[in-house]
Amino acid sequence: MSPKEPEFTAAGPKKAKPSRAIRRLVIWYRRNAAVTSLVDTATSAASTAGTVAGSMAGVAGSVAGAAVSGAGSVAGAAVSGAGSMAGAVLTPLVFDPLRRLQGSAGTGEDGTINDADRLWVAVDGMGGDHAPGPILEGCLRAVDLLPLRVRFVAEEAPLREAVQAMELQEQLDDAIARGLIQLIPSGPTVGMDEEATVVRKKRDASINLAMDLVKEGQATAVYSAGNSGAVMASAIFRLGRLKGIDRPAIGALFPTRDPEQQVLVLDVGANMDCKASYLHQWALLGNIYSRDVLQVRQPRIGLVNIGEEECKGNELCLKTYPLLAAEERFVFAGNCEGRDVLSGEFDVVVCDGFTGNVLLKFLESVGSVLLDVIKEELPRGRRGKVGSAFLINNLRRIKKRLDHAEHGGALLLGVNGVCVIGHGSSKALSVISALRLAHSAANHGVMDNLHALSAGAPVVD
Repeated sequence: MSPKEPEFTAAGPKKAKPSRAIRRLVIWYRRNAAVTSLVDTATSAASTAGTVAGSMAGVAGSVAGAAVSGAGSVAGAAVSGAGSMAGAVLTPLVFDPLRRLQGSAGTGEDGTINDADRLWVAVDGMGGDHAPGPILEGCLRAVDLLPLRVRFVAEEAPLREAVQAMELQEQLDDAIARGLIQLIPSGPTVGMDEEATVVRKKRDASINLAMDLVKEGQATAVYSAGNSGAVMASAIFRLGRLKGIDRPAIGALFPTRDPEQQVLVLDVGANMDCKASYLHQWALLGNIYSRDVLQVRQPRIGLVNIGEEECKGNELCLKTYPLLAAEERFVFAGNCEGRDVLSGEFDVVVCDGFTGNVLLKFLESVGSVLLDVIKEELPRGRRGKVGSAFLINNLRRIKKRLDHAEHGGALLLGVNGVCVIGHGSSKALSVISALRLAHSAANHGVMDNLHALSAGAPVVD
Protein backbone atom coordinates (compact mmCIF):
# COMPACT_ATOMS: atom_id res chain seq x y z
CA MET A 1 0.00 0.00 0.00
CA SER A 2 1.37 3.35 -1.01
CA PRO A 3 2.21 5.71 1.88
CA LYS A 4 -0.18 8.62 2.23
CA GLU A 5 1.37 11.92 1.32
CA PRO A 6 0.98 14.89 3.68
CA GLU A 7 -1.94 17.20 2.92
CA PHE A 8 -1.27 20.81 2.06
CA THR A 9 -3.99 23.43 2.60
CA ALA A 10 -4.13 27.05 1.63
CA ALA A 11 -4.59 28.04 5.25
CA GLY A 12 -1.82 25.95 6.55
CA PRO A 13 1.82 26.89 6.77
CA LYS A 14 3.76 26.67 3.53
CA LYS A 15 6.12 23.72 3.53
CA ALA A 16 9.32 23.23 1.56
CA LYS A 17 8.91 21.58 -1.83
CA PRO A 18 10.25 18.02 -1.92
CA SER A 19 13.55 17.58 -3.75
CA ARG A 20 13.64 16.24 -7.31
CA ALA A 21 15.13 12.93 -6.14
CA ILE A 22 12.31 12.38 -3.65
CA ARG A 23 9.65 13.28 -6.23
CA ARG A 24 11.14 10.83 -8.73
CA LEU A 25 11.23 8.10 -6.07
CA VAL A 26 7.56 8.73 -5.24
CA ILE A 27 6.61 8.63 -8.93
CA TRP A 28 8.49 5.36 -9.39
CA TYR A 29 6.80 3.85 -6.35
CA ARG A 30 3.34 4.89 -7.56
CA ARG A 31 3.98 3.39 -11.00
CA ASN A 32 4.94 0.07 -9.43
CA ALA A 33 2.23 0.14 -6.77
CA ALA A 34 -0.15 -1.76 -9.03
CA VAL A 35 2.39 -4.51 -9.60
CA THR A 36 3.18 -4.61 -5.89
CA SER A 37 -0.51 -4.93 -5.11
CA LEU A 38 -0.84 -7.70 -7.69
CA VAL A 39 2.00 -9.63 -6.10
CA ASP A 40 0.54 -9.25 -2.63
CA THR A 41 -2.89 -10.27 -3.88
CA ALA A 42 -1.53 -13.33 -5.69
CA THR A 43 0.45 -14.39 -2.67
CA SER A 44 -2.47 -13.87 -0.31
CA ALA A 45 -4.90 -15.68 -2.59
CA ALA A 46 -2.57 -18.61 -3.01
CA SER A 47 -2.02 -18.86 0.71
CA THR A 48 -5.78 -18.67 1.35
CA ALA A 49 -6.37 -21.35 -1.25
CA GLY A 50 -3.84 -23.53 0.46
CA THR A 51 -5.53 -23.07 3.82
CA VAL A 52 -8.96 -23.84 2.38
CA ALA A 53 -7.62 -26.88 0.57
CA GLY A 54 -6.05 -28.13 3.74
CA SER A 55 -9.22 -27.55 5.74
CA MET A 56 -11.44 -29.27 3.19
CA ALA A 57 -9.08 -32.18 2.90
CA GLY A 58 -8.96 -32.35 6.68
CA VAL A 59 -12.78 -32.60 6.85
CA ALA A 60 -12.68 -35.31 4.25
CA GLY A 61 -10.01 -37.03 6.23
CA SER A 62 -12.15 -37.14 9.37
CA VAL A 63 -14.75 -39.05 7.40
CA ALA A 64 -12.57 -41.19 5.17
CA GLY A 65 -9.67 -41.73 7.48
CA ALA A 66 -6.27 -40.54 8.58
CA ALA A 67 -4.69 -41.24 5.19
CA VAL A 68 -6.85 -38.74 3.37
CA SER A 69 -6.29 -36.21 6.14
CA GLY A 70 -2.59 -36.53 5.66
CA ALA A 71 -3.01 -36.06 1.92
CA GLY A 72 -5.07 -32.96 2.59
CA SER A 73 -2.36 -31.49 4.76
CA VAL A 74 0.22 -32.16 2.07
CA ALA A 75 -2.01 -30.56 -0.56
CA GLY A 76 -2.56 -27.50 1.62
CA ALA A 77 1.17 -27.12 2.23
CA ALA A 78 1.93 -27.52 -1.47
CA VAL A 79 -0.54 -24.85 -2.53
CA SER A 80 0.59 -22.53 0.24
CA GLY A 81 4.17 -23.09 -0.84
CA ALA A 82 3.17 -22.24 -4.40
CA GLY A 83 1.80 -18.95 -3.10
CA SER A 84 5.09 -18.15 -1.39
CA MET A 85 6.99 -19.08 -4.53
CA ALA A 86 4.80 -16.78 -6.60
CA GLY A 87 5.63 -13.92 -4.29
CA ALA A 88 9.36 -14.69 -4.40
CA VAL A 89 9.37 -14.79 -8.20
CA LEU A 90 7.22 -11.75 -8.83
CA THR A 91 8.65 -9.45 -6.16
CA PRO A 92 12.05 -8.91 -7.88
CA LEU A 93 10.19 -7.70 -10.95
CA VAL A 94 8.84 -4.86 -8.85
CA PHE A 95 12.01 -3.83 -7.09
CA ASP A 96 14.41 -4.39 -10.02
CA PRO A 97 12.74 -2.98 -13.19
CA LEU A 98 15.99 -3.17 -15.25
CA ARG A 99 16.58 -6.86 -14.58
CA ARG A 100 15.29 -8.11 -17.91
CA LEU A 101 17.47 -5.64 -19.81
CA GLN A 102 20.71 -6.61 -18.16
CA GLY A 103 20.62 -10.39 -18.23
CA SER A 104 22.32 -12.71 -15.80
CA ALA A 105 25.99 -13.14 -15.20
CA GLY A 106 28.04 -15.89 -13.67
CA THR A 107 31.35 -17.61 -13.95
CA GLY A 108 30.26 -21.23 -13.59
CA GLU A 109 28.33 -23.67 -15.69
CA ASP A 110 25.20 -25.42 -14.47
CA GLY A 111 25.02 -29.13 -14.08
CA THR A 112 27.41 -31.89 -13.17
CA ILE A 113 30.64 -32.09 -15.14
CA ASN A 114 31.44 -35.40 -16.80
CA ASP A 115 35.16 -36.13 -16.36
CA ALA A 116 35.22 -37.78 -19.78
CA ASP A 117 34.40 -34.42 -21.39
CA ARG A 118 37.24 -32.53 -19.73
CA LEU A 119 39.96 -31.03 -21.93
CA TRP A 120 43.57 -30.49 -20.89
CA VAL A 121 44.74 -26.87 -20.79
CA ALA A 122 48.37 -25.89 -20.24
CA VAL A 123 48.79 -22.90 -17.94
CA ASP A 124 51.89 -20.74 -17.62
CA GLY A 125 51.90 -20.47 -13.83
CA MET A 126 54.73 -17.92 -13.71
CA GLY A 127 53.16 -15.42 -16.10
CA GLY A 128 51.69 -12.22 -14.67
CA ASP A 129 52.38 -9.58 -12.05
CA HIS A 130 50.92 -11.67 -9.21
CA ALA A 131 52.01 -15.15 -10.27
CA PRO A 132 52.01 -17.91 -9.28
CA GLY A 133 49.53 -17.75 -6.35
CA PRO A 134 46.47 -16.06 -7.89
CA ILE A 135 47.00 -17.98 -11.13
CA LEU A 136 46.87 -21.29 -9.26
CA GLU A 137 43.87 -20.13 -7.24
CA GLY A 138 42.01 -19.35 -10.47
CA CYS A 139 42.88 -22.78 -11.89
CA LEU A 140 41.64 -24.55 -8.74
CA ARG A 141 38.32 -22.74 -8.99
CA ALA A 142 38.10 -23.26 -12.75
CA VAL A 143 38.39 -27.06 -12.64
CA ASP A 144 35.31 -27.12 -10.39
CA LEU A 145 33.33 -24.83 -12.69
CA LEU A 146 34.45 -25.86 -16.17
CA PRO A 147 34.93 -29.18 -18.00
CA LEU A 148 38.72 -29.01 -18.13
CA ARG A 149 41.93 -30.24 -16.52
CA VAL A 150 45.01 -28.09 -15.98
CA ARG A 151 48.67 -28.84 -16.48
CA PHE A 152 50.20 -26.10 -14.33
CA VAL A 153 53.78 -25.20 -15.30
CA ALA A 154 55.74 -23.23 -12.69
CA GLU A 155 58.97 -22.99 -10.71
CA GLU A 156 58.84 -25.22 -7.64
CA ALA A 157 60.16 -22.85 -4.97
CA PRO A 158 57.92 -19.81 -5.75
CA LEU A 159 54.92 -22.10 -6.17
CA ARG A 160 55.50 -23.79 -2.81
CA GLU A 161 55.78 -20.42 -1.07
CA ALA A 162 52.60 -19.11 -2.75
CA VAL A 163 50.62 -22.22 -1.79
CA GLN A 164 51.61 -21.82 1.85
CA ALA A 165 50.98 -18.07 1.91
CA MET A 166 47.50 -18.38 0.34
CA GLU A 167 46.62 -21.60 2.22
CA LEU A 168 45.86 -23.52 -0.95
CA GLN A 169 47.56 -26.78 0.00
CA GLU A 170 44.38 -28.69 0.87
CA GLN A 171 42.57 -27.60 -2.32
CA LEU A 172 45.64 -28.40 -4.41
CA ASP A 173 46.06 -31.86 -2.92
CA ASP A 174 42.40 -32.62 -3.52
CA ALA A 175 42.56 -31.45 -7.17
CA ILE A 176 45.70 -33.51 -7.78
CA ALA A 177 44.10 -36.59 -6.21
CA ARG A 178 41.07 -36.17 -8.48
CA GLY A 179 43.31 -35.86 -11.54
CA LEU A 180 42.22 -32.29 -12.30
CA ILE A 181 45.57 -30.57 -11.70
CA GLN A 182 49.04 -31.72 -12.71
CA LEU A 183 52.11 -29.77 -11.61
CA ILE A 184 55.01 -29.54 -14.05
CA PRO A 185 58.28 -27.93 -12.83
CA SER A 186 59.96 -25.32 -14.99
CA GLY A 187 63.17 -23.32 -15.13
CA PRO A 188 63.71 -19.55 -14.71
CA THR A 189 60.74 -17.59 -15.99
CA VAL A 190 60.59 -14.76 -18.52
CA GLY A 191 60.15 -11.46 -16.69
CA MET A 192 57.44 -8.97 -17.59
CA ASP A 193 60.07 -6.36 -18.50
CA GLU A 194 62.36 -8.64 -20.54
CA GLU A 195 62.71 -8.68 -24.31
CA ALA A 196 60.51 -11.10 -26.18
CA THR A 197 63.51 -12.82 -27.80
CA VAL A 198 64.68 -14.07 -24.39
CA VAL A 199 62.40 -17.09 -24.88
CA ARG A 200 65.10 -18.50 -27.18
CA LYS A 201 67.65 -18.45 -24.36
CA LYS A 202 65.37 -19.65 -21.55
CA ARG A 203 64.30 -22.87 -23.24
CA ASP A 204 62.87 -24.39 -20.05
CA ALA A 205 60.88 -21.28 -19.10
CA SER A 206 57.30 -21.93 -18.06
CA ILE A 207 55.81 -20.36 -21.19
CA ASN A 208 57.99 -22.52 -23.47
CA LEU A 209 57.12 -25.73 -21.62
CA ALA A 210 53.42 -24.85 -21.74
CA MET A 211 53.63 -24.30 -25.50
CA ASP A 212 55.41 -27.62 -25.90
CA LEU A 213 52.51 -29.39 -24.16
CA VAL A 214 50.17 -28.10 -26.88
CA LYS A 215 52.64 -28.95 -29.62
CA GLU A 216 53.00 -32.52 -28.32
CA GLY A 217 49.24 -33.00 -28.00
CA GLN A 218 49.24 -33.16 -24.20
CA ALA A 219 47.00 -30.06 -24.03
CA THR A 220 44.40 -28.60 -26.36
CA ALA A 221 45.05 -24.96 -25.41
CA VAL A 222 47.55 -22.79 -23.54
CA TYR A 223 47.00 -19.78 -21.29
CA SER A 224 49.51 -17.21 -20.06
CA ALA A 225 49.20 -13.83 -18.36
CA GLY A 226 52.88 -13.14 -18.81
CA ASN A 227 54.90 -10.94 -21.14
CA SER A 228 52.70 -10.57 -24.25
CA GLY A 229 55.65 -10.26 -26.60
CA ALA A 230 57.29 -13.32 -25.10
CA VAL A 231 54.04 -15.32 -25.31
CA MET A 232 53.67 -14.40 -28.97
CA ALA A 233 57.32 -15.20 -29.73
CA SER A 234 57.10 -18.54 -27.95
CA ALA A 235 53.90 -19.41 -29.82
CA ILE A 236 55.53 -18.63 -33.17
CA PHE A 237 58.75 -20.54 -32.37
CA ARG A 238 57.08 -23.55 -30.72
CA LEU A 239 53.71 -23.87 -32.46
CA GLY A 240 54.46 -22.11 -35.73
CA ARG A 241 52.25 -19.84 -37.87
CA LEU A 242 49.36 -21.04 -39.96
CA LYS A 243 50.13 -21.24 -43.66
CA GLY A 244 49.15 -18.00 -45.38
CA ILE A 245 49.25 -15.93 -42.16
CA ASP A 246 52.18 -13.53 -42.10
CA ARG A 247 51.64 -12.14 -38.60
CA PRO A 248 49.48 -13.55 -35.79
CA ALA A 249 47.12 -11.11 -34.12
CA ILE A 250 45.74 -10.75 -30.62
CA GLY A 251 41.96 -10.71 -30.65
CA ALA A 252 40.01 -9.30 -27.70
CA LEU A 253 36.27 -9.55 -27.09
CA PHE A 254 34.61 -6.21 -26.35
CA PRO A 255 31.11 -5.83 -24.87
CA THR A 256 28.36 -4.09 -26.83
CA ARG A 257 25.04 -2.49 -26.03
CA ASP A 258 23.48 -5.92 -26.40
CA PRO A 259 24.43 -8.07 -23.35
CA GLU A 260 24.19 -11.18 -25.55
CA GLN A 261 26.60 -9.87 -28.23
CA GLN A 262 30.34 -9.29 -28.26
CA VAL A 263 32.61 -7.81 -30.90
CA LEU A 264 36.04 -9.29 -31.71
CA VAL A 265 38.76 -6.66 -32.19
CA LEU A 266 41.93 -7.61 -34.10
CA ASP A 267 44.77 -6.66 -33.42
CA VAL A 268 45.02 -5.25 -29.89
CA GLY A 269 48.76 -5.10 -29.43
CA ALA A 270 50.81 -7.70 -31.26
CA ASN A 271 51.72 -5.70 -34.37
CA MET A 272 52.33 -1.95 -34.18
CA ASP A 273 53.27 -1.45 -37.83
CA CYS A 274 51.05 -3.30 -40.26
CA LYS A 275 50.44 -3.92 -43.93
CA ALA A 276 47.07 -4.04 -45.63
CA SER A 277 47.53 -7.77 -46.23
CA TYR A 278 47.85 -8.35 -42.48
CA LEU A 279 44.45 -6.77 -41.78
CA HIS A 280 42.92 -8.79 -44.61
CA GLN A 281 44.26 -12.01 -43.09
CA TRP A 282 42.98 -11.05 -39.63
CA ALA A 283 39.53 -10.41 -41.07
CA LEU A 284 39.52 -14.00 -42.38
CA LEU A 285 40.65 -15.33 -38.99
CA GLY A 286 38.12 -13.23 -37.10
CA ASN A 287 35.31 -14.33 -39.38
CA ILE A 288 35.97 -18.00 -38.62
CA TYR A 289 36.31 -17.46 -34.88
CA SER A 290 33.16 -15.32 -34.65
CA ARG A 291 31.16 -17.92 -36.54
CA ASP A 292 32.51 -21.05 -34.83
CA VAL A 293 32.89 -19.85 -31.24
CA LEU A 294 30.56 -16.87 -30.90
CA GLN A 295 27.92 -18.61 -33.04
CA VAL A 296 27.35 -15.64 -35.35
CA ARG A 297 25.86 -16.98 -38.57
CA GLN A 298 27.19 -14.22 -40.86
CA PRO A 299 29.73 -12.07 -39.03
CA ARG A 300 29.87 -8.45 -40.13
CA ILE A 301 33.46 -7.31 -40.63
CA GLY A 302 34.46 -3.68 -40.08
CA LEU A 303 37.62 -1.64 -40.60
CA VAL A 304 38.45 0.85 -37.83
CA ASN A 305 38.68 4.29 -39.43
CA ILE A 306 38.01 7.97 -38.76
CA GLY A 307 35.01 8.08 -41.07
CA GLU A 308 32.48 5.91 -42.87
CA GLU A 309 33.50 7.06 -46.35
CA GLU A 310 35.78 4.86 -48.42
CA CYS A 311 38.08 7.78 -49.23
CA LYS A 312 38.92 8.61 -45.57
CA GLY A 313 41.71 7.36 -43.36
CA ASN A 314 45.48 6.94 -43.42
CA GLU A 315 47.45 5.06 -46.04
CA LEU A 316 46.91 1.73 -44.29
CA CYS A 317 43.12 2.12 -44.24
CA LEU A 318 43.00 3.30 -47.86
CA LYS A 319 44.90 0.21 -49.01
CA THR A 320 42.97 -2.21 -46.76
CA TYR A 321 39.45 -1.11 -47.72
CA PRO A 322 39.46 -2.46 -51.33
CA LEU A 323 40.93 -5.79 -50.14
CA LEU A 324 38.11 -6.28 -47.65
CA ALA A 325 35.44 -5.02 -50.05
CA ALA A 326 36.52 -7.49 -52.74
CA GLU A 327 36.56 -10.48 -50.37
CA GLU A 328 33.74 -12.99 -51.00
CA ARG A 329 34.42 -15.25 -48.01
CA PHE A 330 32.94 -12.84 -45.45
CA VAL A 331 30.52 -9.92 -45.20
CA PHE A 332 32.34 -6.58 -45.21
CA ALA A 333 30.18 -3.93 -43.50
CA GLY A 334 32.45 -0.96 -44.26
CA ASN A 335 34.44 1.42 -42.09
CA CYS A 336 33.86 1.37 -38.35
CA GLU A 337 34.31 4.65 -36.49
CA GLY A 338 35.40 4.66 -32.86
CA ARG A 339 31.86 5.32 -31.65
CA ASP A 340 30.60 2.28 -33.56
CA VAL A 341 32.94 -0.33 -32.06
CA LEU A 342 30.54 -1.03 -29.17
CA SER A 343 27.35 -0.30 -31.10
CA GLY A 344 26.61 -3.91 -32.00
CA GLU A 345 26.60 -3.12 -35.73
CA PHE A 346 29.84 -5.10 -36.23
CA ASP A 347 30.86 -8.58 -35.10
CA VAL A 348 34.56 -8.29 -36.02
CA VAL A 349 36.65 -5.14 -36.48
CA VAL A 350 40.27 -5.03 -37.66
CA CYS A 351 42.95 -2.42 -37.08
CA ASP A 352 46.68 -2.12 -36.44
CA GLY A 353 47.98 -3.18 -33.03
CA PHE A 354 48.68 0.38 -31.90
CA THR A 355 45.09 1.52 -32.45
CA GLY A 356 43.65 -1.69 -31.04
CA ASN A 357 45.72 -1.49 -27.87
CA VAL A 358 44.57 2.09 -27.26
CA LEU A 359 40.96 0.93 -27.65
CA LEU A 360 41.55 -1.97 -25.26
CA LYS A 361 43.21 0.08 -22.52
CA PHE A 362 40.55 2.79 -22.80
CA LEU A 363 37.77 0.23 -22.45
CA GLU A 364 39.42 -1.29 -19.38
CA SER A 365 39.13 2.03 -17.57
CA VAL A 366 35.52 2.74 -18.56
CA GLY A 367 33.87 0.36 -16.08
CA SER A 368 35.64 1.59 -12.95
CA VAL A 369 35.51 5.27 -13.97
CA LEU A 370 31.81 5.08 -14.85
CA LEU A 371 30.95 3.54 -11.50
CA ASP A 372 33.04 6.10 -9.62
CA VAL A 373 31.31 8.97 -11.44
CA ILE A 374 27.85 7.59 -10.67
CA LYS A 375 28.76 7.11 -7.01
CA GLU A 376 30.07 10.67 -6.83
CA GLU A 377 26.89 12.09 -8.32
CA LEU A 378 24.47 10.19 -6.08
CA PRO A 379 22.86 12.36 -3.39
CA ARG A 380 24.37 12.26 0.09
CA GLY A 381 22.66 11.36 3.34
CA ARG A 382 19.34 9.57 3.54
CA ARG A 383 18.35 10.38 -0.04
CA GLY A 384 21.55 8.84 -1.31
CA LYS A 385 21.06 5.70 0.79
CA VAL A 386 17.48 5.28 -0.45
CA GLY A 387 18.48 5.75 -4.08
CA SER A 388 21.49 3.46 -3.79
CA ALA A 389 19.31 0.72 -2.33
CA PHE A 390 17.39 0.60 -5.61
CA LEU A 391 20.40 0.99 -7.91
CA ILE A 392 23.28 -0.89 -6.27
CA ASN A 393 22.65 -4.22 -8.02
CA ASN A 394 22.21 -2.49 -11.37
CA LEU A 395 25.45 -0.54 -10.92
CA ARG A 396 27.31 -3.73 -10.09
CA ARG A 397 26.01 -5.42 -13.25
CA ILE A 398 27.04 -2.42 -15.34
CA LYS A 399 30.57 -2.67 -13.99
CA LYS A 400 30.53 -6.44 -14.49
CA ARG A 401 29.71 -6.03 -18.19
CA LEU A 402 32.54 -3.54 -18.65
CA ASP A 403 35.15 -5.06 -16.34
CA HIS A 404 38.07 -6.58 -18.25
CA ALA A 405 38.41 -9.20 -15.50
CA GLU A 406 35.11 -10.70 -16.67
CA HIS A 407 36.59 -11.35 -20.13
CA GLY A 408 39.90 -12.63 -18.85
CA GLY A 409 42.05 -12.75 -21.92
CA ALA A 410 42.54 -12.37 -25.62
CA LEU A 411 43.09 -14.99 -28.30
CA LEU A 412 46.29 -15.18 -30.30
CA LEU A 413 44.95 -16.02 -33.76
CA GLY A 414 47.17 -17.16 -36.59
CA VAL A 415 49.33 -19.70 -34.73
CA ASN A 416 48.98 -23.46 -34.96
CA GLY A 417 47.13 -23.92 -31.67
CA VAL A 418 44.67 -22.31 -29.27
CA CYS A 419 46.53 -19.68 -27.28
CA VAL A 420 44.98 -17.21 -24.81
CA ILE A 421 46.92 -14.21 -23.49
CA GLY A 422 45.76 -12.76 -20.19
CA HIS A 423 46.20 -9.33 -18.68
CA GLY A 424 49.40 -8.87 -16.68
CA SER A 425 47.41 -7.99 -13.55
CA SER A 426 45.19 -11.07 -13.81
CA LYS A 427 43.92 -12.66 -10.63
CA ALA A 428 41.62 -15.60 -9.92
CA LEU A 429 38.48 -14.23 -11.62
CA SER A 430 40.39 -13.26 -14.76
CA VAL A 431 42.02 -16.68 -14.90
CA ILE A 432 38.64 -18.42 -14.73
CA SER A 433 37.28 -16.24 -17.53
CA ALA A 434 40.37 -16.84 -19.67
CA LEU A 435 40.19 -20.60 -19.18
CA ARG A 436 36.54 -20.53 -20.15
CA LEU A 437 37.56 -18.72 -23.35
CA ALA A 438 40.32 -21.25 -24.03
CA HIS A 439 37.95 -24.16 -23.51
CA SER A 440 35.32 -22.60 -25.77
CA ALA A 441 37.82 -22.10 -28.60
CA ALA A 442 39.20 -25.63 -28.29
CA ASN A 443 35.79 -27.25 -27.94
CA HIS A 444 34.18 -25.66 -31.02
CA GLY A 445 36.70 -26.99 -33.53
CA VAL A 446 37.91 -23.55 -34.53
CA MET A 447 41.39 -24.89 -35.32
CA ASP A 448 39.97 -27.34 -37.89
CA ASN A 449 38.46 -24.49 -39.90
CA LEU A 450 41.58 -22.38 -39.49
CA HIS A 451 43.64 -25.25 -40.92
CA ALA A 452 41.15 -25.57 -43.77
CA LEU A 453 41.53 -21.86 -44.48
CA SER A 454 45.30 -22.18 -44.34
CA ALA A 455 45.25 -25.06 -46.80
CA GLY A 456 42.99 -23.15 -49.18
CA ALA A 457 40.18 -25.68 -48.77
CA PRO A 458 36.55 -24.61 -48.41
CA VAL A 459 35.60 -23.85 -44.85
CA VAL A 460 33.04 -26.22 -43.35
CA ASP A 461 29.76 -24.51 -42.39
